[in-house]
Amino acid sequence: MKLPIQTDLGGKVAVVTGAGGVLCGMFAKALAASGAKVALLDLNLDAARKIADVITEEGGTAKEYLCNVLDRASMEACHEAVFSDFGACDILINGAGGNNPRASTDKEYYESGDLDAGIKTFFDLDKGGVEFVFNLNFIGTLLPTQIFAKDMLGKTGCNILNISSMNAYTPLTKIPAYSGAKAAISNFTQWLAVHFSKAGIRVNAIAPGFFSTNQNKALLWNEDGTPTARTGKILAATPMGRFGEAEELIGGLLFLLNNEAASFITGVVLPIDGGFSAYSGV
Repeated sequence: MKLPIQTDLGGKVAVVTGAGGVLCGMFAKALAASGAKVALLDLNLDAARKIADVITEEGGTAKEYLCNVLDRASMEACHEAVFSDFGACDILINGAGGNNPRASTDKEYYESGDLDAGIKTFFDLDKGGVEFVFNLNFIGTLLPTQIFAKDMLGKTGCNILNISSMNAYTPLTKIPAYSGAKAAISNFTQWLAVHFSKAGIRVNAIAPGFFSTNQNKALLWNEDGTPTARTGKILAATPMGRFGEAEELIGGLLFLLNNEAASFITGVVLPIDGGFSAYSGV
């Protein structure tokens, strides 16, 4: 794998949650290519295994683990397995997260008559769906950090990297729960950075803009492959005029994990968004 920036992670043990996904799978590959031994955690073991196999075939060291980031017992069992295979964790990438249709509205704006129109309005949002989204993103970051950050205590050069989002800065229409949950991640990143500052653990986050992944495919593309109206609005509001490529997150990831280049950086949420956060729309 060709890396955009050189960060020596030789001898480091990196844990990546949600590692079976497109973006987090890419993170795992980059970490392995930088010399780390990588534990790929995911509820979808087959997806994580495919990424681990690619890493191994390319000469890296990786292994997949079945893990539920919302279940402490599952996390603890996974930690024991990772510790047994690779040793103590030095780097934690909290990548598990996502949205759920039950926590999204059908329309961007409420308009008169919507309550009787047979559509899902703000008033119809499912409580369980909203709870799931908040739990998956926030609790799914909290629990892995509680379990794996203990390995980092008393060591030097350890890092936690969270995955925030552009909607943490400005909430996106239709997805109030996901926007709120990612805002919580940005805030939590700052809290953790302060909390662990005396322990020598740096905590940062990246905030991706718009990337086309399996999770958001239905929102961005019609069944015939043409762009949806939402895609048109996204690209119009992104000065670079395109979606990001997964590989374009790697530079920011490796920079923040680089204990020489970023040694005085903690509590930062780095936008990687093609200029989306800088554009006012006019």
